[in-house]
Amino acid sequence: MNSLQSPSAVVMVRPHEFVSNPETRHDNAFQTLAHRSAEATSAAARDEHDRAVEQLRGAGVTVHVFDDHGQQNTPDSVFPNNWFSTHPGGHIAIYPMFVPSRRRERRTDVIELLKQQYRVQDVIDYSGLEQDDLALEGTGAMVLDHVGRIAYTVKSNRADPVLLERFCTNFNYEPIAFEARDAEGRDVYHTNVLMGIGTHFALICLDMITDPKRRTTVQARLEESGRTVIDLSHEQIANFAGNTIELSGREGLVLALSSRAKEALTPKQIDTIEDSANLLPLSVPTIETAGGSVRCMIAGIHLSRR
Repeated sequence: MNSLQSPSAVVMVRPHEFVSNPETRHDNAFQTLAHRSAEATSAAARDEHDRAVEQLRGAGVTVHVFDDHGQQNTPDSVFPNNWFSTHPGGHIAIYPMFVPSRRRERRTDVIELLKQQYRVQDVIDYSGLEQDDLALEGTGAMVLDHVGRIAYTVKSNRADPVLLERFCTNFNYEPIAFEARDAEGRDVYHTNVLMGIGTHFALICLDMITDPKRRTTVQARLEESGRTVIDLSHEQIANFAGNTIELSGREGLVLALSSRAKEALTPKQIDTIEDSANLLPLSVPTIETAGGSVRCMIAGIHLSRR
């Protein structure tokens, strides 16, 4: 089974020099420092990644794993969803990244594998716009409703408005941009920490959207698509409950999320999710110190197999 919203195949990158990236810390309030050596931190992140891959494959999800051997100084490479995305009809986008270390994560072998094993019509590469200091960090910056063709986007230095318009024109999405702040009044850096869209439900912290009119619009558009809106609290977002991805597994839909995120959900919220998808909690506490969770680790493949 493969839902339009929820791919049955994904790309993941195995980290070798993982660390909470100092270049991104100034605008990512989710980052924390791991209190152990760089080697121990990196090894723990690698173990968490490998266990997550095993669990996803166990659920029937195809996982293409690429090793990042660390020669490039790419501490965030475990989060590939930011530098490329794939789209039904055979389309791939490659994105410009906000900080230099993240620009080094892009790799041609990932795109080549996709071309070999899936039907790819075109690749639109926006990465050259980094020279103009423009960024649009993929499905971190945009949470895409592939059915309703909407790109929900928090305004930030990781999501340039002109580039968002260009992407939406090229890929046939309607942009819905809004400002969002956490409980301490800090700007949210990536949309996918505050919302995730499944086939039959959407997880979102509506309270983070600062403009009441925009908040009403976002909720209405999600509900118009036939989804149940599961409204998350600030505390649940701080525990990465918004950073989820629905995938198509062997026995239907699964919602991949971190163990910490699952613990933060209420029994009622879990019941709503489990009406249509099985929860697949993955333990990634070390990786979460870098300010991203399970959604950030997974780049969905919305392409047809050759």
